[in-house]
Formats: sequence, C-alpha cells, structure tokens
Amino acid sequence: MTITIIGSGISGLYTAYSLVENNVDAKSITIIGEYLPGDQSTFYTSPWAGGNFSCISPDDDLTMKLDKLTYQNLSRIQKSLGGPTCGLEQRYSVEYWDEEPSQKKLDSLKTYILELEVLKDLPKGAAYGIRYLSWNFNCPLFLENMGKYLKNKGVTIARGKLKHIAEAPGDVVFNCTGLGARFLGGVEDSKVYPTRGQVVVVKAPQIKENRMRWGPDYATYILPRPYSHDHVVLGGFLQVDNWTGDTFGYETEDILKRTIELYPEIGEPEVVRVAAGLRPSRKGGVRIEKERIGKKVVIHNYGASGYGYQAGYGMASEAVKLYLGSKL
Repeated sequence: MTITIIGSGISGLYTAYSLVENNVDAKSITIIGEYLPGDQSTFYTSPWAGGNFSCISPDDDLTMKLDKLTYQNLSRIQKSLGGPTCGLEQRYSVEYWDEEPSQKKLDSLKTYILELEVLKDLPKGAAYGIRYLSWNFNCPLFLENMGKYLKNKGVTIARGKLKHIAEAPGDVVFNCTGLGARFLGGVEDSKVYPTRGQVVVVKAPQIKENRMRWGPDYATYILPRPYSHDHVVLGGFLQVDNWTGDTFGYETEDILKRTIELYPEIGEPEVVRVAAGLRPSRKGGVRIEKERIGKKVVIHNYGASGYGYQAGYGMASEAVKLYLGSKL
C-alpha cells in the first residue's frame, strides 16, 4: 500500500507524522508539494502564520475536539523533534475579548488548558480575559524540523504540482492542499476561500508573553517567536476573500498602533519585515472525509483557516483514523 500526501504545509506534515506514529511504514509515504519547507510564497501559508495556540477558534464540537487533541500532544511532538529548539516552546498568553466567549467554549478550555485563570483587570472595552500556558511556534523553523524528522523516518518529500488529484501516485491519497483545494481537479471545492492577514515582524527581546485582543471585526496579537533572535509577530487582519499577497504601509501603521496600545512594553521596535499570508478558510469548517475518486481512496484534510498549527494534529489524527478504519 503506497500513500501520497498532497500538500507540504502544516496539515500535510502533521498527517505524515500521525501516519508514522500509527506504525504506517514511513517508506510507503510520499509528500508532494508545489512549495516545501524552506520556501516562501503568498500561496504557501504555513510559514507566514503567527503560530501559537489561542482560544479564539470556533466553539463547534469538532473544532473544540481538534484543539484539545492538538494541545494535549504538542509536548510529545516537541520532544520527538528534539526539544524546544525545534521551533516549538511553551509561553504564557493573555487574551481579551470584546464579547464574552460562549460558556460551551469556556467549559471546554477548563478541561485541558494548563494554568488557566480568569482575569479581573481588563482593558477598556474588553468583556472577558484569561491567562494560561500556551504554545508558540517559530513556523518556518518548525516546518523545516518536522520535514527533517519525517525524512529521517523514511518519508519522501518531493516537489511537484498536480493539476488533478488523479495524477497523484499511490493507492491512498491524503488531500492537504489548503487553498489549493479550490483549484485542484477532481476536488474544486468552491467553499474554500482566503482570509488574508498582514503581519509586522519586529525585534523586541523584552517581549516574552503573548497578548491578544479579539473584536467582532478585528484581531490584534503580539506573539514572540521562539528561537528566532528575539523576533515578535505583530498583527493583524482577517480579510475574507482577499487574494492579494501585497503589503500596505497604512496597514503596517495600524498594526503598530494597535499592538503598542495593547502591549506598551513593545516601545519603538525595530521592524524586521512586513508580510501577508492567505489563511486557507472554508465555509462550513474543515473537511475531513473519505471518498473514492477513480481507483484511489482519497482522504480530505483541509480548511483549517488560521487554526492549522493549533488544531492540525487533531485534524490529522481524524484523517488517519479514516485510513486505518478502511483497512480493518
């Protein structure tokens, strides 16, 4: 049995990792991606992500399950990749909401989030706040180290662009194409759309803790990136159906204004770079399902939007269950 994973972003890599840990022969697995760890492109979303575990994700049962499963396994993933220097490290987070999250969401968080405390001292206009022990990713570094780990196990990672899913070699195909699922022949999922974000990466060694504020139509976040020479990711925007990878000065100014207001200790930071990325969103949420296309068994695993790092291991685990179940 040969397995092909289309897409080498965080979803594809998590999927390969989950297959290997479930004792699937690594040498039977090939990851094919137009872009690979180490590359940069507007359409290769994973390196541009802020990269942390936050509590802003939706409160449907599936998303909460995927978040919890990922959070509970990140320590083990970090260890298998060599420790914090792989680009994954625990940091404290403070999150504020302009509208209180649902009780359903809060009850879920209480079952697994470490050192969770409700904050009483809130900034003006905020309705709710928490502090807890989170996880931060240095996304480019983590992708590269995950790729190295998988290669060392025997997984093949190859560059390639497929026009149709039927072109994928192998008996079983995992479709982890993100935004590409909208254009991939045999899939062409019209529910997939981009949610554009712009970030400002600054050098700010004094910032050790995440801070975020979520409003009905905005997102402000400060995320120190571990093992990055004191880089901090400042953001951001949630622009639905905006396909541009261009960056804009007025958006940079807005990000700096909002983040410094939220976290004054940032001061006047040195700007390292400005970047834009397109989150792979999907109407109706993630797609994790199995179907037969021609002679191939295809397992879809995409649509994570901005939650690929924090829910992606859970998504991969569910997708791999579909594969393992088909073998029984």
